[in-house]
Amino acid sequence: TFTAWCNSHLRKAGTQIENIEEDFRDGLKLMLLLEVISGERLAKPERGKMRVHKISNVNKALDFIASKGVKLVSIGAEEIVDGNVKMTLGMIWTIILRFAIQDISVEEISAKEGLLLWCQRKTAPYKNVNIQNFHISWKDGLGFCALIHRHRPELIDYGKLRKDDPLTNLNTAFDVAEKYLDIPKMLDAEDIVGTARPDEKAIMTYVSSFYHAFSGAQKAETAANRICKVLAVNQENEQLMEDYEKLASDLLEWIRRTIPWLENRAPENTMQAMQQKLEDFRDYRRLHKPPKVQEKCQLEINFNTLQTKLRLSNRPAFMPSEGKMVSDINNAWGGLEQAEKGYEEWLLNEIRRLERLDHLAEKFRQKASIHESWTDGKEAMLQQKDYETATLSEIKALLKKHEAFESDLAAHQDRVEQIAAIAQELNELDYYDSPSVNARCQKICDQWDNLGALTQKRREALERTEKLLETIDQLYLEYAKRAAPFNNWMEGAMEDLQDTFIVHTIEEIQGLTTAHEQFKATLPDADKERQAILGIHNEVSKIVQTYHVNMAGTNPYTTITPHEINGKWEHVRQLVPRRDQALMEEHARQQQNERLRKQFGAQANVIGPWIQTKMEEIGRISIEMHGTLEDQLNHLRQYEKSIVNYKPKIDQLEGDHQLIQEALIFDNKHTNYTMEHIRVGWEQLLTTIARTINEVENQILTRDAKGISQEQMNEFRASFNHFDRDHSGTLGPEEFKACLISLGYDIGNDAQGEAEFARIMSIVDPNRLGVVTFQAFIDFMSRETADTDTADQVMASFKILAGDKNYITVDELRRELPPDQAEYCIARMAPYTGRDAVPGALDYMSFSTALYGESDL
Repeated sequence: TFTAWCNSHLRKAGTQIENIEEDFRDGLKLMLLLEVISGERLAKPERGKMRVHKISNVNKALDFIASKGVKLVSIGAEEIVDGNVKMTLGMIWTIILRFAIQDISVEEISAKEGLLLWCQRKTAPYKNVNIQNFHISWKDGLGFCALIHRHRPELIDYGKLRKDDPLTNLNTAFDVAEKYLDIPKMLDAEDIVGTARPDEKAIMTYVSSFYHAFSGAQKAETAANRICKVLAVNQENEQLMEDYEKLASDLLEWIRRTIPWLENRAPENTMQAMQQKLEDFRDYRRLHKPPKVQEKCQLEINFNTLQTKLRLSNRPAFMPSEGKMVSDINNAWGGLEQAEKGYEEWLLNEIRRLERLDHLAEKFRQKASIHESWTDGKEAMLQQKDYETATLSEIKALLKKHEAFESDLAAHQDRVEQIAAIAQELNELDYYDSPSVNARCQKICDQWDNLGALTQKRREALERTEKLLETIDQLYLEYAKRAAPFNNWMEGAMEDLQDTFIVHTIEEIQGLTTAHEQFKATLPDADKERQAILGIHNEVSKIVQTYHVNMAGTNPYTTITPHEINGKWEHVRQLVPRRDQALMEEHARQQQNERLRKQFGAQANVIGPWIQTKMEEIGRISIEMHGTLEDQLNHLRQYEKSIVNYKPKIDQLEGDHQLIQEALIFDNKHTNYTMEHIRVGWEQLLTTIARTINEVENQILTRDAKGISQEQMNEFRASFNHFDRDHSGTLGPEEFKACLISLGYDIGNDAQGEAEFARIMSIVDPNRLGVVTFQAFIDFMSRETADTDTADQVMASFKILAGDKNYITVDELRRELPPDQAEYCIARMAPYTGRDAVPGALDYMSFSTALYGESDL
């Protein structure tokens, strides 16, 4: 075995040995062997044939071995020169240990144990192989075959080997190793099989040759694994960045499209059109906005997770495109909610305005119609010249009649002013049909002015002839004077009884009901006045019949007849029960509205405090420490599930709120909570629990990536909570300093201590906000002892794959890395421009530094 091992190295120098004790006696081949295996030059050998020359050469070889830290016990140059077999073999074994085995290291275990661990790990997947030592574990030959198959599976068909055929297994391994791996055949299969315990040194020497033959592949595999890990992190982070950019762009675009719709204050002319706008807004709040609230929350969670992963992998922080920072999205969202608030207030104000306008427009039409009906024919009547041919009594009658008309005219002055006031209010409220209202009002006013002028002109004409008139019918005059105001009273009563009304509370409808009851109480006295007026007319009839007065059957002072009075009185009596029915129906509607208010208020008064309680509980959960982070995460997710299960109650409240808005209810004394309060609170609750879960997930990421134990994490949390006395989730500078001291940091009050604390604060509070979050705190605590990959480590790994060259080729990348990661590198590596560059050479050094933000690709 030792001879074969020596020849495997001497062959590189163009020589061989036949017999160890004979061929090493002059020291020349011994020195040559040491130069080959160490790669160093020894002292110049003596070429003489004398014994002294041989001893000198052997001593030079032994001195070189000793210079490498090897203690040579009882081995002298004279014994080697004299051909002492035991001494010579002992020296060769010492050389093998130092130059073939000592440098082997696996998982910080060196030499024999390291070589054994390497064998165990490489053969672990193979059945019937159990390497426990360097003697009997190798007797069946499967161990040697497994080592070869693990690294060069095309050389051996391992599935056809049998444990009960050790000679075939051993010879197969030895032949393949010699033919294809350049490992000389150091052992004899028959000797191993025929020996109860094969020679341990021989097996170890032979196995070490396998280790060195495959060590290059081992290094390449390790380097490739490291690069794959780093590239996988970068690929995942880049995908997260792309996802964030797209989600942010989509959300900002949705906000950009939505705000102009909310800022459109173009009013509609009808109540139905404005109600449709309100329904569209409710659909937006119920259906379109909630998914966007979730997207905004998810965007913040993705951003925090990405930044955590970048910190944990020593990458630079992610800086979104201009205008797509979380703060930009929050600002845009704030503008959206401000526009929402203004739009809803505008909608409700517009609905109130249109409701008021419809009411006023109907009142204007009623009063205008009544007035126009009254003025019909009045101008023609005032322009009559009947007084020119009338008798004295007729002139007297005409004058009294005119006085009655003036009284009637004065009584109508208030109605004309009401019509003008209503028209003015419709104009101020921007009524869509104001032009026709104004035209009608102007016509009434112009006619009224004309009536006044004609009335004055006719009075003057009658007074000029009054001196010629002496007789007058007092009864007719009294009838006319009492009938006119009574008739006006009845017309006013009919107008009031038919007047439309708009109320919003039970108190208002009760007030109208009380006024109506008071009006009904005046009816008996009014009926007495009617009977009295009819009595006057009856007296006139008696006088006419008694004295045969030629009155042409009509009252010359008024056109109001008893029949008309009776007709209007009967109409008033019919309108009273109708008014009763209308008031009862409105009272029932207001009772229903009150039930809706109470129903909404009862639910809102439960849901509002519930949301506030849950917000406070989440705040306590986020600062308390119970169990592992996984326990906390499971607890929070269960908590989140219980909150989400509460959503049907919110939906039910939305339904009640819709009923309230459809009923045009604008206030509610039974609760201080509006639907907007509940919506905002609910959205904040969902966002807060999602953010709290994300914080714990990021703590788990940090803990696992940094190798922090659960006990350490508990200690960090306990210390942080102890000094977070206001339960704000953050520490001020002095609180943070006390926390560090409690964890063993030596931060004195001298200049050096202040400088060290300032350095730490610049790490945990880079934006100088004056507070330290728990995430920044554990990032700092884990970073102090973290063992993470670096740009230098990745560069060194690429150098191994490149065979120590300063560049790497496309073929080498595709050979050593998985396809997707190889193509990832090829697409991003810059061409190598050094003096030793070859066509297609790629610069892995600049690529490695760029992965960690130290340069640009």
